[in-house]
Amino acid sequence: MSNVSSTRVAAIAVWALFAMFTFPGPAVAQDLADKPVTFSKDVAPIFQERCQECHHKGSIAPMSLVTYEETRPWAKSIRQRVIERQMPPWHIDKTVGIQKFKNDISLSDEQISTIVRWVDSGALAGNLKDMPAAKQWSDGNEWKGQKELGPPDLIVKSEPYTMPAKRQDLWWRPISNIPITEPRWLRAVEMRPGTLPGRKITHHAVTYLVQDDPDSLAPGTDPALNARAYLMEWAVGKGYDLHGPDAGKLLLPGSQISWDIHLHAVGEEIRDNVEIALWFYPKGQEPKHRTYLTGFQALRGFQTSKAAGGSRNVDIPPNSIASSDNYTVLQKAARLENFQPHMHLRGKAMTVEAILPDGIVQPISYVGRFNFNWMTNYIFDDNAAPVFPKGTVIHVTAVYDNTIANPNNPDPEQWVGFGDRTVDEMGHAWMNVTYLSDEEYNAWAANRKTQQTAAERR
Repeated sequence: MSNVSSTRVAAIAVWALFAMFTFPGPAVAQDLADKPVTFSKDVAPIFQERCQECHHKGSIAPMSLVTYEETRPWAKSIRQRVIERQMPPWHIDKTVGIQKFKNDISLSDEQISTIVRWVDSGALAGNLKDMPAAKQWSDGNEWKGQKELGPPDLIVKSEPYTMPAKRQDLWWRPISNIPITEPRWLRAVEMRPGTLPGRKITHHAVTYLVQDDPDSLAPGTDPALNARAYLMEWAVGKGYDLHGPDAGKLLLPGSQISWDIHLHAVGEEIRDNVEIALWFYPKGQEPKHRTYLTGFQALRGFQTSKAAGGSRNVDIPPNSIASSDNYTVLQKAARLENFQPHMHLRGKAMTVEAILPDGIVQPISYVGRFNFNWMTNYIFDDNAAPVFPKGTVIHVTAVYDNTIANPNNPDPEQWVGFGDRTVDEMGHAWMNVTYLSDEEYNAWAANRKTQQTAAERR
């Protein structure tokens, strides 16, 4: 545990709360209040842009928000969710660290204000002639990356498993061949349960790349530990991994996928599989760098392998809020491509910061209202992705809420420790890391300094 880290997280939370409830001045507020807000003219375009991809009939969301009649019964609930920034599921703090992302689905302050004013003024329907033309949606199980990347080049499926209606958590670990006959570089990957019902029983799934290629392992990994290279991790609500510029993962002929699928019973028998979509670079195009999926730990005592005698420790007493943090030293200069916090039911907040070799602390990302039902992956914009020199320390802090105030908490009277089950806890930040040479880092730093100097002169 770390009292210093808890203090820092608490301070960040206060800043976030202040920013969330900062309202426009009286003149602006009066001007906004004088303009009637209707569903047809003002709210429907927002829902179409940000919500209806999931909230339409037959999709993964529990209700449709396409028509006024479908939306009106949920008005008060919608108001609360957008104010708390729980919906759309984009929970990263907008006042801390990196703020430019490739996959940002959040609402702007103006859009939130419009929805709140619509509800507060009576949730009026408005004129049907003002409604935007309806969009044609595909089925709710379309690949999230397809909108930007087109259809995947290859889909690999695990063997299916039938989960009984009642039983303990279990882990399904089949192996699948990757049907390629020549080396191919991965540009992006996405993983998910094969069907919508399968999302009910699949807590998370991890894929490992099994091939005779020591370069598949991240720098500093000891091959003698029989370590496997992470390919991707999926949990509820996660989208795709899009590798950074001129970076990817190399797949070789004869390679396999080793699945590690965590399943839990939900009161009905469900049979499903997990599948992974692969997008390749064009043949003959080889990125300069490899990207390595890394789980930066927030739990003390963690080692690369349990075979090395390590363990992950978290100690959450009943009816309490607790925190844990850990430090990882970058063995080489590196660019971080994304941030995805991973905790379980008691997860409350996660902070990631970099401690540079000169002692300067640089915030990277903070999620203050972690939601177990949405393991959102925040993919940094190419121009915003942080780059750090060799020896930088990545510091991850996780905060857990084991009180009755946590709506996801199954039993605040229970002590909670580390474990793989849904009712146990974890704490790490999934981040794709692209390692750079010292020369590449020095060139980047020099270019960054030139840009900052030019900006200061403007």
